[in-house]
Amino acid sequence: MTFRIDPAVADAFPDTLIAVVTATGLRGREPWAAATTAVEELERRLADGTWVPADEDDPRIEAWHTAYRSFGTNPRRIRPSVDALGRRMAKRGTLPRINPAVDSYNAVSVRHGLPAGAFDLDHVTGDVDIRYADGSETFTPLGEPGAVENPKPGEVVYADTTGVLTRHWNHRDAHRTRVTEDSTHVAFILETLRATRDGHLLETAAAELQDLLTPHAERTTVHYLTSAGTAAPGTDEG
Repeated sequence: MTFRIDPAVADAFPDTLIAVVTATGLRGREPWAAATTAVEELERRLADGTWVPADEDDPRIEAWHTAYRSFGTNPRRIRPSVDALGRRMAKRGTLPRINPAVDSYNAVSVRHGLPAGAFDLDHVTGDVDIRYADGSETFTPLGEPGAVENPKPGEVVYADTTGVLTRHWNHRDAHRTRVTEDSTHVAFILETLRATRDGHLLETAAAELQDLLTPHAERTTVHYLTSAGTAAPGTDEG
């Protein structure tokens, strides 16, 4: 399976860098003590005022707002995932608890102000392209298995040969490829549109996520996808 950035998207966003952290033999039903600690530490720091999530005035979030507007999405109505997650955490004081794998990437995402998502690769068909939608694709939102949407032409999506895996680039994942406690082969995604400025931050976040996954997987790997379409190898553990 290959992840690719379509040339048209790469031309529009030439400083894009995406980390693909893959875990094989994932064990989602055992205790993940480090993931629990990571989430609770963020909540503690928020409560005592030593840290706050990045908001829409932060350059990391503002870059995504600008990108969303460029393909016709209002980012204050349909927010990038990290923006929505940070706003929710700032309001409630807590991160949602879904399952250990999802909790891990949520913690890394909000800590570093970078969008994150994940796909159960056993439910992905063919290669995955980050491309502009043509309007004919279908998408079933996470948590709404009976719903079917059609992304608007020109909207950036992740898509495999069956349908759309994320809408509005990283606003919402599909129900079909959702990560559960029983998912064993998962690709986790971390993204920046400003690699020149934030590439080091993305690499740090990817390493942190890999550290949370490795004790609960047979093998983990990190690759980096650039706007040139190349997947540069990172670290391999297991």
